[in-house]
Amino acid sequence: MLGVDLLWIDLPSMTAATPLLNYINGTWCASAADCLPVINPATLDPLGQVPLSTAAEVDAAVQAGQAAFPGWRRIPPTDRVRYLFHLRQLLEQDREAIAHIITQECGKTLAESRGELQRAIENVEVACGIPMLMQGYNSEDIARGIDETMIRQPLGVTAIIAPFNFPGMIPFWFLPYAIACGNTCVIKPSEKVPLTMQRIMGLIHQLDLPPGVVNLVHGAKDAVDALLDHPLVRAISFVGSSPVARYVYSRAAAAGKRAQCQGGAKNPVIVLPDADMDMTTRIMADSAFGCAGQRCLAASIAITVGPAKDHFTEAIASVAESRKVGYGLDEGVQMGTVISAQSKMRIEALIQQGADEGAKILIDGRRPQIPGYEQGHFIRPTILQDLDPAGDLARTEIFGPVLGLIHLDTIEEAIALINRGQYGNMACLFTSSGAAARQFRYEAEAGNIGINIGVAAPMAFFPFSGWKDSFFGDLHGQGQHAVEFFTQTKVVIERWPQEWSRRF
Repeated sequence: MLGVDLLWIDLPSMTAATPLLNYINGTWCASAADCLPVINPATLDPLGQVPLSTAAEVDAAVQAGQAAFPGWRRIPPTDRVRYLFHLRQLLEQDREAIAHIITQECGKTLAESRGELQRAIENVEVACGIPMLMQGYNSEDIARGIDETMIRQPLGVTAIIAPFNFPGMIPFWFLPYAIACGNTCVIKPSEKVPLTMQRIMGLIHQLDLPPGVVNLVHGAKDAVDALLDHPLVRAISFVGSSPVARYVYSRAAAAGKRAQCQGGAKNPVIVLPDADMDMTTRIMADSAFGCAGQRCLAASIAITVGPAKDHFTEAIASVAESRKVGYGLDEGVQMGTVISAQSKMRIEALIQQGADEGAKILIDGRRPQIPGYEQGHFIRPTILQDLDPAGDLARTEIFGPVLGLIHLDTIEEAIALINRGQYGNMACLFTSSGAAARQFRYEAEAGNIGINIGVAAPMAFFPFSGWKDSFFGDLHGQGQHAVEFFTQTKVVIERWPQEWSRRF
């Protein structure tokens, strides 16, 4: 491995031929592997080259984490979190540069990128409370003269496999908690958007952490498999599509590892007739079309109940049609691109599938012409009216700016439709009725519930829940769940008879 004296990658100075670097044992390292181009999805400008790291390079990162673990776990938690306080400061200082990188490689708007970084910082802040969050508990005299204590201890080397849609936020659902609890970590960012974590790793480099505590390895499936199979990796954190989440969970479990694997979604929203329609429309548009629909909490289906149908349909169509689509760094843009040409083709094919199943394409966002960015991977907001609830598309994650409309007569029918779905990431209700809201949150089978909320994204001190095929595992990212995932419990039962103490 070739050591490179590099604090971080400065995106404007990069060229299409510049390979990104791995970060192993506190050193920037050039990979010997082949590379893929990193492309701006709006302009199609090349941003750099991402290496497809080999199993040997993954092993070097894991071995570095294993070597660092004994010393790192012995550092008191109060000292470990001081590194996180410093990291928070560096993220705040560098947030504008990071946000620009996210927009350039991911395609979302600059405002969305800034919001993403805020959520990352909030997770660092919560993890700074680890001296209290990882406390155990004890009971005296469980029997005469015998005390029992439960303590939490770190696992060892942990790994994060991150997705493309939130390159700056999602690694922080896991990273700060893992290292605050005394673990070491290997991060594998998405090969589609590797520049963001490269920049952030430059900030982590400035923390002067013990070498090997945090490592970064670029790559694709081979790198993922190397992490899943490595005997020294104790825990896997993953976010991506449900088929891949199931694969990662299964392979990790077969190797005896802990795994938390967040999958896909088909998020439904119920709109009742008593909802505030102006507020509902505005919030729903942001949910369905924000980040070009490429988030696991994007609203995918709006279920109107009774008289809500006509008003909501007209209002959401108007908002969708007027939404300004363009390059995320340009002023006034409300929605950017999808990630790739392949994603665009898949989304447009699914829109046609909806029409083939009987839906009316009320607003058609396919093949738009964005002045100055004609070759970019753009799709305008799309609305499919009267989507067949029993059709394939009503069960398929589109992961694009497409909202399907379904009409039912009662809230009971709407909840039943939601609960028949295979996913359970999020479900939302818009209403002014407290009774309806209670019925919904009690009965809806989803891990994140929104009441008059379009994106029910938990704060950093709550777990990012998910049910059914939206999550594989037991403990989710963020908050107390993250602390429990990144620690193992040890129970100590002690007897110290008084007569023993009289011997000295």
